[in-house]
Amino acid sequence: MSDLKPSEIVKELDAYIIGQEKAKRSVAIALRNRWRRRQVPEELRDEIAPKNIILIGPTGVGKTEIARRLSRLTDSPFTKVEASKFTEVGYVGRDVESMVRDLVEVTINLLKIREQEAVRIKAMQIAEERMLDLLLPKSEGRPSALGGESGLEVVSNGSDEGSSTRNKLRQMLRAGKLDNRFVDLDVSDRSLPMVEIFSNAGMEEMGINMRDMLGNLLPKRTKRRKVKVIEALETMAQEEAQNLVDMDKVIKEAIEKVEQSGIIFLDEIDKIAGKDGSQGPQVSREGVQRDLLPIVEGSTVNTKYGPVKSDHILFMAAGAFHTVKPSDLIPELQGRFPIRVELNALGREEFSRILREPKNALLLQYCELLKTEGVTLKFSEDAIEAIARIAEEVNARTDNIGARRLHTLMEKLLEDILFEGPDLTEKRIDIDAVYVQTKLAAITADEDLSRYIL
Repeated sequence: MSDLKPSEIVKELDAYIIGQEKAKRSVAIALRNRWRRRQVPEELRDEIAPKNIILIGPTGVGKTEIARRLSRLTDSPFTKVEASKFTEVGYVGRDVESMVRDLVEVTINLLKIREQEAVRIKAMQIAEERMLDLLLPKSEGRPSALGGESGLEVVSNGSDEGSSTRNKLRQMLRAGKLDNRFVDLDVSDRSLPMVEIFSNAGMEEMGINMRDMLGNLLPKRTKRRKVKVIEALETMAQEEAQNLVDMDKVIKEAIEKVEQSGIIFLDEIDKIAGKDGSQGPQVSREGVQRDLLPIVEGSTVNTKYGPVKSDHILFMAAGAFHTVKPSDLIPELQGRFPIRVELNALGREEFSRILREPKNALLLQYCELLKTEGVTLKFSEDAIEAIARIAEEVNARTDNIGARRLHTLMEKLLEDILFEGPDLTEKRIDIDAVYVQTKLAAITADEDLSRYIL
């Protein structure tokens, strides 16, 4: 889906995110530009830098959801990090380069799983042969793993009778007749001594590398476990799938995918923006920005899988910018985020649509959860409007947390039904405006109570 038109990208985002048309248009253009870049002549391709984006708006209006849905839509490597967790080099905290390492790690794991799925059939065939060897050993002095329980005469001299017995066992294995029998299986003991590394920023990978090194130096240990045939077969299939995957190919493909289509979402970027003359805890904020600058501009980050270039990684930043503004970032970093989009605060109409319209609508989630108990939940139109109105009022009186307010309201509204669901005799429950007012009126009327409960 990487060649979607901007209008098609917006349409796909509309299925999960209500409103915020300007933000959707901006990210759709940025995404389409990646496809356009791959079509230009190769000598010009490396010269076209991604247009990074800053999403500005209060919490709960869809900033993170836009970035997450975008990555799923295009199957792009994606990672989300909080800028406030980074500290300037020399202070205790995370190194800014770790976000690129995290992106590579996530991508490799994802591709490895896909490759294992691709060789699943072959791995299962090999595992089946291993299981038959375990059930019917070729060596004459070694007893069968079933101990004669299969009801078949164990023949292990390599004759036609032995082949016939093996085929009968194969048929029984495939038919599931041996699933609940127990076999002794030797499995790898991957446990290693606990190693804790205390280090300055930029040394996060030392602990991982130390474990890798110890894993290679120490002899591989196995332990014998008595497991059911069906579990042993699955364990063997997983081991064989891992052995069949070409990790060099996976790593090479993952690095290329990260460099060409990776997305890093920098949340809370406003937390590292400080006003001129700031002191105290803000002392290292400008230092973090300067450390971020080369990564966003494009540099080479060393990872345990090899060097990774960040030149064409798309950076999407987000922040509420309540007490600061984007111009409080250092000028060099501002220039690396040329697209700035302000997201609108959500009101009653948006809350009402959020409850009903998205594919993962909140009302749909609760209806499906209660359906597992045999309870049918129905919301009337006036009930939905009442919930949306209360969410708007509570956001206006207390902290504005956007659509997240709906989650707290719904939990409080349906608390009794969710608790008593398994024991309810009445399996159809209709929620109307009167029910909503009855459950939430006392809390919403008391501002102090709504501040702490809703």
